[in-house]
Amino acid sequence: MQEISIGNKQVGPIDPVFVIAEIGINHNGSLDAAKQLIEGAALAGCDAVKFQKRTPDLCVPENQRDIERDTPWGRMSYIDYRYRVEFGVREYQEIDRYCREQGILWFASCWDEEAVDFMEEFEPPCYKAASASLTDLPLLRKTRNTGRPLIVSTGMSTMEEIEETVLEIGCENLLIAHTNSTYPCPVEELNLNMIPALQAKYPSVPVGYSGHETGLPTTWAAVALGARFIERHVTLDRAMWGSDQAASVEMPGLARLVSNIRDIEKSLGDGVKRVYEGELAARRKLRRT
Repeated sequence: MQEISIGNKQVGPIDPVFVIAEIGINHNGSLDAAKQLIEGAALAGCDAVKFQKRTPDLCVPENQRDIERDTPWGRMSYIDYRYRVEFGVREYQEIDRYCREQGILWFASCWDEEAVDFMEEFEPPCYKAASASLTDLPLLRKTRNTGRPLIVSTGMSTMEEIEETVLEIGCENLLIAHTNSTYPCPVEELNLNMIPALQAKYPSVPVGYSGHETGLPTTWAAVALGARFIERHVTLDRAMWGSDQAASVEMPGLARLVSNIRDIEKSLGDGVKRVYEGELAARRKLRRT
């Protein structure tokens, strides 16, 4: 398995699990909320936070733009809503400054090629391609051409689609995230055994897990199954308005998630049988021969 550098961190076969707090659009357009989530992720011990960047005029289909919907800011068209929750240059400049202050990496999922150009101004340590973008080869090529590591999510995808994409973009500096794109996802549909299956298919590629379930135990199980990086959506309050909030982890849970991931890493060991120092007294007392 290749070891991939993401900022000042390494993701590979023997490195600590790289933990990403997916803020996405759970800030609901509030820079203050985004900064609270960044601070919470840093305090919890996460390695990075991730946002989502869209150019609404490119990402919202024509037939959906004028559809009105109720929002916390009143009733508005869908295109106006998308702009309402989208951060611009000023907000990302402050996010960049604040993440540096907090000592945590940040990057984004770009949903269109113009968004990649926008993000390049901030020199992110890597990019993420959302599951919805797995088959958007022009976007993936654009992202790959930056030369930065790329994480691709595989939700809502067939194995054939995954194979075609990996064949097209190559394995170098690539990370693959197993996921299910149901929000929140029932535990019986998580299919965590895809983590070792993907690792067997792509032995040079670090495979991780992006979880959209409620609760934490199944994410810990993903680490035990060999996930080299973990991503979970985070929120200040799961009852907040927004489609991703219910499948997100609040700040106290995030601290537990990271702390227990570190314990799991320590507990897995190296698979070499040995007698430990703490066992010697029991061995002398209980062994007859």
